[in-house]
Amino acid sequence: MSSSRPPPADSWDCNFMLPGPPSRNNFGSADLSPSGLLAFASGSSISILDSRSLQLISTIPIPPPTSAGSVASLSPFVTAVKWVPITLRCDLLSTEPGSSHLLLAAADRHGRVALLDFRLRSVVLWIDPDPNPKLGIQDLCWIVSKPDSFVLAAINGPSVLSLYNTTSASCMWKYDASPEYLSCIRRNPFDARHFCVLGLKGLLLSVRVLGQKEDEVVVKELQIQTDCTELLKLERELSAGAAGLSPASGLFPLYMVKFTFSPHWRHIIFVTFPRELVVFDLQYETPLFSAALPRGCAKFLDVLADPNNDLLYCAHLDGKLSIWRRKEGEQVHVMCTMEELIPSIGTSVPSPSILAVLVSQSESTIQNVAKLCLDAPHSPSANVDIDSPFEFSDDTLLLSKTHLISISDDGKVWNWLLTAEGAGDLQKDAIKSSMDADVIDVALCGTNTNSMASSADVQALEAGKQLEHVNGSRNRPSNSTSSQADMSFKVSLDGQLQILSSTVTMLAVPSPSLTATLARGGNYPAVAVPLVALGTQSGAVDVVDVSANAVAASFSVHPGTVRGLRWLGNSRLVSFSYSQVNEKSGGYINRLVVTCLRSGINRAFRVLQKPERAPIRALRASSSGRYLLILFRDAPVEVWAMTKNPIMLRSLALPFTVLEWTLPTVPRPSQTGPSRQSSLSSKDHKADTTDGVSTPTIASSSDSKDASSEGSQDDTSESFAFALANGALGVFEVQGRRIRDFRPKWPSSSFVSSDGLITAMAYRLPHVVMGDRSGNIRWWDVTTGHSSQFSTHREGIRRIKFSPVVPGDRSRGRIAVLFHDNTFSVFDLDSQDPLANSLLQPQFPGTLVLELDWLPTRTDKNDPLVLCIAGADSSFRLIEVNTEKKIGYTSQSRAIKERFRPMPLCLPILLPTSHALALRMILQLGVKPSWFNTCSTTIKKRPHLIPGTPSSQKDLRSYMIGLPPIGDTVVPEMLLKVLEPYRKEGCILDDERARLYATVVNKGYAARFAFAAAVFGETSEALFWLQLPRALNHLMRKLKRSPQKAPRLAFNSELEDTMLSRITSKGKSTPGTERRDSLSEGQLRLMAFEQEELWETAAERITWHEKLEGEQAIQNRVHELVSVGNLEAAVSLLLSTSPESSYFYANALRAVALSSAVSRSLLELAVKVVAANMVRNDRSLSGTHLLCAVGRYQEACSQLQDAGCWTDAATLAATHLKGSDYARVLQRWADHVHHVEHNIWRALILYVAAGGLQEALAALREAQHPDTAAMFVLACREIYAEIITNLENSDDESGSSTNNVPDNLPGLSPENEDVRAVGEYFGQYQRKLVHLCMDSQPFNE
Repeated sequence: MSSSRPPPADSWDCNFMLPGPPSRNNFGSADLSPSGLLAFASGSSISILDSRSLQLISTIPIPPPTSAGSVASLSPFVTAVKWVPITLRCDLLSTEPGSSHLLLAAADRHGRVALLDFRLRSVVLWIDPDPNPKLGIQDLCWIVSKPDSFVLAAINGPSVLSLYNTTSASCMWKYDASPEYLSCIRRNPFDARHFCVLGLKGLLLSVRVLGQKEDEVVVKELQIQTDCTELLKLERELSAGAAGLSPASGLFPLYMVKFTFSPHWRHIIFVTFPRELVVFDLQYETPLFSAALPRGCAKFLDVLADPNNDLLYCAHLDGKLSIWRRKEGEQVHVMCTMEELIPSIGTSVPSPSILAVLVSQSESTIQNVAKLCLDAPHSPSANVDIDSPFEFSDDTLLLSKTHLISISDDGKVWNWLLTAEGAGDLQKDAIKSSMDADVIDVALCGTNTNSMASSADVQALEAGKQLEHVNGSRNRPSNSTSSQADMSFKVSLDGQLQILSSTVTMLAVPSPSLTATLARGGNYPAVAVPLVALGTQSGAVDVVDVSANAVAASFSVHPGTVRGLRWLGNSRLVSFSYSQVNEKSGGYINRLVVTCLRSGINRAFRVLQKPERAPIRALRASSSGRYLLILFRDAPVEVWAMTKNPIMLRSLALPFTVLEWTLPTVPRPSQTGPSRQSSLSSKDHKADTTDGVSTPTIASSSDSKDASSEGSQDDTSESFAFALANGALGVFEVQGRRIRDFRPKWPSSSFVSSDGLITAMAYRLPHVVMGDRSGNIRWWDVTTGHSSQFSTHREGIRRIKFSPVVPGDRSRGRIAVLFHDNTFSVFDLDSQDPLANSLLQPQFPGTLVLELDWLPTRTDKNDPLVLCIAGADSSFRLIEVNTEKKIGYTSQSRAIKERFRPMPLCLPILLPTSHALALRMILQLGVKPSWFNTCSTTIKKRPHLIPGTPSSQKDLRSYMIGLPPIGDTVVPEMLLKVLEPYRKEGCILDDERARLYATVVNKGYAARFAFAAAVFGETSEALFWLQLPRALNHLMRKLKRSPQKAPRLAFNSELEDTMLSRITSKGKSTPGTERRDSLSEGQLRLMAFEQEELWETAAERITWHEKLEGEQAIQNRVHELVSVGNLEAAVSLLLSTSPESSYFYANALRAVALSSAVSRSLLELAVKVVAANMVRNDRSLSGTHLLCAVGRYQEACSQLQDAGCWTDAATLAATHLKGSDYARVLQRWADHVHHVEHNIWRALILYVAAGGLQEALAALREAQHPDTAAMFVLACREIYAEIITNLENSDDESGSSTNNVPDNLPGLSPENEDVRAVGEYFGQYQRKLVHLCMDSQPFNE
């Protein structure tokens, strides 16, 4: 996926941008990466958050279309976002490190699809950049056609499915499904080549991508029956031609049809129509279950599957979340509870809407590591979450927890913790009885991946302080009836992020003078604060902290649009709105409110009993915040003193067009305190704008000719300039209750324009700058009378803003001018030709500029000028303006003094690739927990007892838990030095994950490797390391001659012969008491390889299909029954086939053959039925059933694998084969998973279980994972050594011998050439990594 064009040279600094709120125009587009990065669309931008701390990392605006015919265009709404499914690349020896794992696909309403590089914050590849026709994109999905080869699937317009080749940036395949409206795309978690597309009317497309060519795409049409009455009604209401280009969500924004794949069961998808939940089986091509919504429940919005539990989360349009649990043994889901995702307290009316809900995959993976790697009996303190804010009662047991992210259209992102609790006494009784009844297997210390929780676990869980550990023996009786009956769910708010709450209408920055006092009174001067206030369409006022790039506070002030907003000093805001009483009378209700930022109290003033004739036009507040001018439409201006209880001083009945108070001024270098300036007539000193931190406000002189003759003036006197409707200008001074003429020195030439009404003004002593509707700009020195003017050759000036200046700056400075066409320019008034030296911005990229002002926190003349921009897309941006080098608007981080975060951003995936790989290796090799520098305030209470910050002067290798047995021993110290800046900042691991690592670090290589993979979002790799000890234990049971004495790795399975004796052909086989509780399964079902696991999974699926009818369903059911060895039920089902069926002959033949393997009587019965009925036809899989009848299971498995039925072949082998025969089936299955399905981690676990350790090592080397290959050797040797130790101990007790067990694992002996090559390759990888780390600068977020 190379870039087809370089990033734009004039890239904008999106680090300092706050997006507007998302809306339904964004189609609820959001995606949560496995590493914890949340991306969601808001307007024409994409926001990226840390899903754990809910901190905004960056906002990336999508560039507008570049059409040859138009000068400027706006960016359309972003409608789909998807993270690329690429993990951290480790092939440093063959390629340079890149950021391909941080690529994001985005699409918009114009049909454009772009690949964004999060690190560059720009578009690196346009896919079909100018589509024609411009079919908007409904949804996106990444498909893996080959290893490292990705295809992007997209829904274009209402009914077109497209596949894009990301290498050639072109469309490789299209499919038109009209008249269906396609709704969403999802990729199969079991097969990355396969995906499904669902339509609003129930059309289901099953698509498999086998390559990069058009003829390598296989599509199959299925239909899910549903009630489309409401949809047909909505279709009729559409205007003619409206459905031409718009996607489904654009045409029917409240008619949602979504689906998701089950993460636990192959071929199962969960579908939600507006009022119906359907469970659909892709293999049987039929629904297994459907449930209508109860009365009173709002329509479905989306459906999500829990990664670890058999639970469904359904979001509803009214902001509620329903939780559905599957009944044991069948695919029937029951609604357990309904929870609120938008609290009713503190929300506006009407209530905001939920747009998207997502499940955190990263948190679920970390929980798997916590549950399956920790040994609670030896370190009970490790499992007690002291800092946990969640407390549960003593009589409940925490069963699971899931993190959900929801996004609402009021600009809030919510992080919810959903916990499932059961009755503690019932669970304890079940655990105690099962422990008493069963013989506890020998567990391998340090590699126990599924150990039974001890009594210490139960006590910790009962106390409510163990959030990571969930009791779950995979094969012990689960007492599921009791646990289901007593299970309860709770949803707790774990965090919230507020971005801009509504469309921005006003922008105000504080520029207080030193006469502005704090809100609490006294003579303490106010200082300029890094805050910007934004008025919104919803009536809220959002206060943005620009140093943190976050909304510091949001106040609900007005019931309608905020039409005016000004600062009173630095801690109070005044705003207004108005509403028309009725159209006939034309009266208006004006609402004026003063908001205190410290207390959050809104105080209304000037409250009238009756409507007024004129609405308020604008507000103008003085720099001190003492005075306020209220401008009305066709009514006198009112002057108010803004005391604690505002007082109207007087009204001015003049036809004002514009009014502006003077800005605070800058003292001379000789001034040290808030003294007054006595004269303004000196040409050597012209007053400038202050930064508001340490500069006094000048008191206005009443007479420019003899300022000192007037004597000293009161600090409260301030002046404002104005223009009248006839073009006349003036300056008034306000002092207490007195308002008088400032008596400026008039310019030599008249400023009265013949055709230009003055529309904008800026005033800073001694200069007044004006702009008119003809685009002319005039400036005038009120103390000397000097004046000048120039034309901008633009139409209409709406705003003029003086840039802030500090001591040492030039006099008149620069002005930002906003035109009526929403473009802006910056002019330097000190230049001879301001127009020639201006910075003209014809169009801000992608949006219209509604309001602008300068950020007033400049303190040094070398500091850059920063513009605050409020865009029509509801975004707020900071733009640095550089006028010296004539390079325009640049993106430099020094625009903001510092980036403040309430807590460090602990996202290792964001580090430079080489540094991220260095941290990964350090976590794998094992570092002492004291090395971490986390931000918790309860350091002494931590279970891992972090003593404090380690000194960088000592030997850093002492922080490693031991020297690595492979590779260069000096490398860890060098990597620790590279990571030192991150450690000092505390941004490596947060407190919770550092605590978990402290409990994992001494549990062996596999546990550390799983943790490192989980931290970097590599879920499949983490599951592989968690299953590796079990796979090796499975292999050892096969290698040892006496399997009944072989220890098990935390898996209480029966021996192969015991299992086979239980699976008889008499009667129907049911899992019975051995069925596992669905809440203890988790994602490890994806990595199943043990015979009993495979058999139980297949046996449970049989019960789902018992009620299905139809010839095809019968064929599939027979196939399942034969696979699990239930031959009698298969014969009975075959003989029930109707003689008129085309399948009867084949069924009869198979019934005779299968019955001969059961009993003589059943054979005679089958022969009689066949003799009485003769029909024609056969089926391709019938041969496998005949092979099973004569005991040729190996050949039957081969036939099934040839036919592509890999899971069925594995199930058949698990039922009937063992030893090397079973291993051969696993080995071939592993080859298929590796080379065809491209799932290397699933293939590796199958290779290990089959004894193909060399093949596993070769697969890792082929995939260019030098570090993982070396770690694989280390983990296997460690686990094998522990197995041998436990075998010797068990043999000493029993008196047997372990002479038949080899000293080294087959294929991984130290003398093996491949093993030696892995070690050498790892050494080269380490050296290259160190060089790259030294060359890379630390990441500065």
